[in-house]
Amino acid sequence: MNALLNKNIFLIKEQIGMFKASNNYDVYNPETNQAIMQSREPHLGFFTKLLRFTDFKRMTPFHIIITTATGEKVVSIQRGVTIFRSDVEVLDEKDRLIGMFKQKFFSFGGHFEIHDNNDRHICSLQGKWTGWDFKFTKDGKELGSVSKKWAGIGKEFFTSADNYVLQINETVAPDDAIRPLILAAVLCIDMVLKE
Repeated sequence: MNALLNKNIFLIKEQIGMFKASNNYDVYNPETNQAIMQSREPHLGFFTKLLRFTDFKRMTPFHIIITTATGEKVVSIQRGVTIFRSDVEVLDEKDRLIGMFKQKFFSFGGHFEIHDNNDRHICSLQGKWTGWDFKFTKDGKELGSVSKKWAGIGKEFFTSADNYVLQINETVAPDDAIRPLILAAVLCIDMVLKE
């Protein structure tokens, strides 16, 4: 696991562009306002690009690669074509399955069950239908949260609707295998639940 995942707060900014079919994000260190990771979708097919500009966007497949600022692969996220609910795979830097997200049917605000590579449930991600606040929970305890609110360093930089704050609780050990899954889940919230 990459040492960058040991941090507890990440600022995630979506790259906006005219006629942009791919989903691209930059991940910042809030203490320095420096980009430390980037998330790109480099291999989009022609028909997927076309469908991204229609109401079928939420059904299109994706393969997102998160790398360090120097290009070292950290984690990747992939999903095939979907109709009713999304099952998303998360792969490590060597393309080994480390976990998956299983979207729940008929959840208000969005709900994912997060599983490890042996399909064991390890935590849940639940959103509020009234806004953009999500919590990672396990056995009633909060492991982390995602929101659009930020009151720390870089507040003026992260104020638009396409920016997110991921905060992992200090109770989650720096080498805990759940950290890359939590980071990957932030992108899935945007692409699966909020597009």
